[in-house]
Amino acid sequence: MDNLTRVSFQIIAAVGGARSSYVEAIRAAKNGDFDAADELVKKGDESFIEGHDAHNGLIQQEAGGDPVNMTLIITHAEDQLMAAETFKTVALELIDVYRQLSRLEAGGQPPRLVPPLP
Repeated sequence: MDNLTRVSFQIIAAVGGARSSYVEAIRAAKNGDFDAADELVKKGDESFIEGHDAHNGLIQQEAGGDPVNMTLIITHAEDQLMAAETFKTVALELIDVYRQLSRLEAGGQPPRLVPPLP
């Protein structure tokens, strides 16, 4: 297996794990377990960073004058990287919605208005 294929699979595995953690975090929040949701987001972030660092190594390689040949597998890896990053954003929003619903169900204050994400 060549280096590009190895790094591609490393990215796919890492960000796939991140996405799975984000999905589990949403499920935990849906069940009212916000501590677990927060921990799962952190776990997902750690996995995501592994994939991002592997991808960054390829960018540094190319910036150093050693071009990276685009293949279907690295394209897939980059797609999975971007999808996991997007999914994290959605997961954080859903977790916040579940937190606010939980407060309302407990007789708490109505949800606060927050400015949109940048």
